[in-house]
Amino acid sequence: MTGANEQNLLRQGFGGQEIAKLAKPEACVAKGRVGGAGVEEWRVALEGLYAAYSDRGFAARDPVSALYSYDRLEDREVVGLLAAGLAYGRVASILKSLEEVRARLGETPAHFVCDATNDTLRRTFRGFQHRWTRAEDVVSLLAGVREVSREWGSLGAAFGTVSGEEATVQEALARWVGLLRRGHAGRNSLLADPAAGSACKRLFLYLRWMVRMDAVDPGGWPHVSPARLIVPVDVHMHRVGQALGFTRRKQADLATALEITDGFRRIVPEDPVRFDFVLTRPGILSAIDVRSLGKNGKLDPEAMARMAPRHMRLDDSAAKE
Repeated sequence: MTGANEQNLLRQGFGGQEIAKLAKPEACVAKGRVGGAGVEEWRVALEGLYAAYSDRGFAARDPVSALYSYDRLEDREVVGLLAAGLAYGRVASILKSLEEVRARLGETPAHFVCDATNDTLRRTFRGFQHRWTRAEDVVSLLAGVREVSREWGSLGAAFGTVSGEEATVQEALARWVGLLRRGHAGRNSLLADPAAGSACKRLFLYLRWMVRMDAVDPGGWPHVSPARLIVPVDVHMHRVGQALGFTRRKQADLATALEITDGFRRIVPEDPVRFDFVLTRPGILSAIDVRSLGKNGKLDPEAMARMAPRHMRLDDSAAKE
């Protein structure tokens, strides 16, 4: 773990012993146990949920669905970054805003952004608003996307250039965001600042979409290993992490995200974000309290059974906040 990572963790409330523990993840594993359950026991149970929920049918009202209409990776990169940035608030509001943004971008978003002047972007998004995100946030972000795409060819190519060899994507993400922010200083509701210790849950969500490839996540960035991803922690995944015994922290911040990621890495080191989508489906789409999933890190078979799709109902009240 680098000094920059340690400083970010200190700002988020980690103590020295906790930081030392994260620096040596093998010290977190005692006799192959995760919480009170064995690693293999957890993996079998979670793979059962993955088989049940890893389906685009469950993503129809998830922001990732905005990417499915585009065959070109460059278009998915642009739309995905906006979709992740707007993924806060009620599902209906998110989907409505995404529909509006996509309509304004046209059929080939990457081409539109690369060819657009700042004045064109301002005219295109005049009057746009999603909760506290304003048109100027969209314009500033897309202007950064334009400059990065012109210099490196695509957002993915730029990320690959600054990726480095760190154990996680945290520092690479900070460098990549720095490229997007060049010449566009100031706070942007769509673009968190990893260098300032932000939890970056929406940017980690974006990386999940871009890096992983399965029935839900379209992928496209093979130069980034899924093993380096960090779990995007929202209120639902925070509850899951507490239920599984991965964290006792009260805030869904960067330190909590790293603890929860470390917990999943002990179960599936090659893809610690593998279960993010499937574990947050019941919390969003049904009345089941995911905190009943486990107690003190011990599996609750009855709670696991209640998370089966047949118990689900549509709940429009939450998303990746």
